[in-house]
Amino acid sequence: MERVIIFDTTLRDGEQAAGGTLNTKEKLESAKQLARLGVDVIEAGFPIASPGDFEAVNLIAKEVRSPSICALARAVPEDIDRAGEALKEAAHPRIHIFLSSSDIHLVYQLKKSRQEILEMARNMVTRAKKYTDDIEFSPMDATRTEPEYIYQILEAVIDAGATTVNIPDTVGYTIPDEFGRLISGILKNVPNIRQAVVSIHCHDDLGLAVANSLEALRHGARQVECTINGIGERAGNASLEEIVMAIKTRHDLFNLTTNIDTMQIYRTSRLVSELTGFMVQPNKAIVGTNAFSHESGIHQDGVIKMPITYEIIDPKMVGISASSLVLGKLSGRHAFKERLAELGYSLSDEDFSRAFAVFKQLAEKKKTITNKDIESLVAEEQRTVSEIYHLDRIQVSCGDRGIPTAAVRLIGPEGQVIADAALGTGPVDAIYKAINRLVGVTNKLTEFSVKSVTEGIDAIGEVLIRVESGGITYTGRGADTDIIVASAKAYINALNRLLTTKKTTE
Repeated sequence: MERVIIFDTTLRDGEQAAGGTLNTKEKLESAKQLARLGVDVIEAGFPIASPGDFEAVNLIAKEVRSPSICALARAVPEDIDRAGEALKEAAHPRIHIFLSSSDIHLVYQLKKSRQEILEMARNMVTRAKKYTDDIEFSPMDATRTEPEYIYQILEAVIDAGATTVNIPDTVGYTIPDEFGRLISGILKNVPNIRQAVVSIHCHDDLGLAVANSLEALRHGARQVECTINGIGERAGNASLEEIVMAIKTRHDLFNLTTNIDTMQIYRTSRLVSELTGFMVQPNKAIVGTNAFSHESGIHQDGVIKMPITYEIIDPKMVGISASSLVLGKLSGRHAFKERLAELGYSLSDEDFSRAFAVFKQLAEKKKTITNKDIESLVAEEQRTVSEIYHLDRIQVSCGDRGIPTAAVRLIGPEGQVIADAALGTGPVDAIYKAINRLVGVTNKLTEFSVKSVTEGIDAIGEVLIRVESGGITYTGRGADTDIIVASAKAYINALNRLLTTKKTTE
C-alpha cells in the first residue's frame, strides 16, 4: 500500500480559530504529543507573525526531532528569512510558502497581475532553498482559481525547487467530485508534477473538508493537511482522526496507509481540547463522547452479542477503553497507575503523586470514579503545575434574600498569602471581583460555560471561560465537584495564562 503523509497544522491553522491561542509551553507540549501520535510533518507556526510564534517554532525545532518541522511564510523575503532562522536547529526543516492565485484575491486583495504572482512564487521558492531543500508551496484559494493558471504556477515552483505542492480549498468552497477532477487535472497537465508530492488542505465551511480530502487521495494526492478535532479558521479544517480512521477502516477502498499510531488519537484529542479550550461535541466522529455509546435497545443487543454489528471501529484502536472504570476510595496507587496507562497518560513520579492525592480526595466525595473523572482530574492537575497565582481557599455566601459575598485566598508569585473579599450579583461574580482585586490585571470576561463531566448529582463540573485583555483572548478551564470552586479555578487559570504571556512578551 502507498503511504499518505500526514501534515498536522493544529499549531498553525488550528491556533487561528478564534479564542484558540496557545502559549509557547502549550505548543511544545502539543508538538511532543503529535510526535508520539506519529504525524510526518508538524506545521509549528508562522514565525513572522509575532515574537511568540517565532519562539515556539524555534523551540519545537530544537526539541521535537522525529517529524519534519514546518514554518509558514508569505511569498515575501522577510517571511522567508524569518522562517529559515526559526528552523535553523531543526533536524528536518520545511518552509511552507503561500501566495494567492485566484483572480478574486489578485484583484481585490493583492492588486497584482498573474505574471507578477508567477514571478513572486518562483523567486521566493528560490530564496527559501538557501535554508532547506524541503520546500512546500501553496497557491492560496486554489479551488476558485482557473485550473490552467494553477498548472502554470505549479510547474514554475517545482522548477524553482518546491518538493511539495499543496492545493488548498482555502474558503471551503469545493465539493468532492469537483476537487477530485482538479487533482486529476494537475497530475495530467503539470509536466514536472512527478518531481513533487501533491498535497491538499481543505476547510470545512460547507462541512466537506474530510470528504474533499479523501476524494483527493483517491485521485492521487499523497499528503493531507489536517488538524486534531478539525479545529481551525472559521468552520475549521479537515479532521486528522477522521481521515486516518477512514483510510484504516476502508483500506479495501483506498489501499493506503499512514504512520499514525491510532492508539494515541484519543489522548491527543483530549490534550488539544484541554489546551485550546474547544470542547469536543458529543457526536463528533471518532473522539466524541457518544462515538462509541449505544442507547437503542436493538443496538445494545447487537453490540453485546458481537461488537462489529454496530461498531465499525474497535474503540481500543483509537485509545478509548471499552470497559467502564470502577475505582473508589479503597483503590491503591497501582490500580490508579494502571488505569492512567490504559487512558494513555504517562506521568512523572511527582505529577503522579499529586494526581493520586487528588484522586483520593475525589473518591471521598464520589462512590465510583469513571474514566472521564480521571481525565478531568489529570487535566486539572496539569493546569496548576506552572501557576503564578494559586487558588488556596474560597468562602461564599449567597441566597435569594442575601447579598452574594465571596472571600478568596491566593498564594502569590513569591509564596505570599493574600486575601480579600467582594460583593457581586451572584457567587461567581463576587469571586471574580475578589480575585481581580488581588491580581490587579485589567480584563473583560467574554465567555462562561459549564458542563458536567459525567452523569449524576455528584458529577465533576467543568467550567470554561474566556477573558480578553489588550485585544487578546485567553482561555481558562477548571474542574471540581463544586461548580463554584470550578469557576474560581477557571478564572485563575485564564489569568495565569494572561500573566505568563505578558511576562514572555516583556
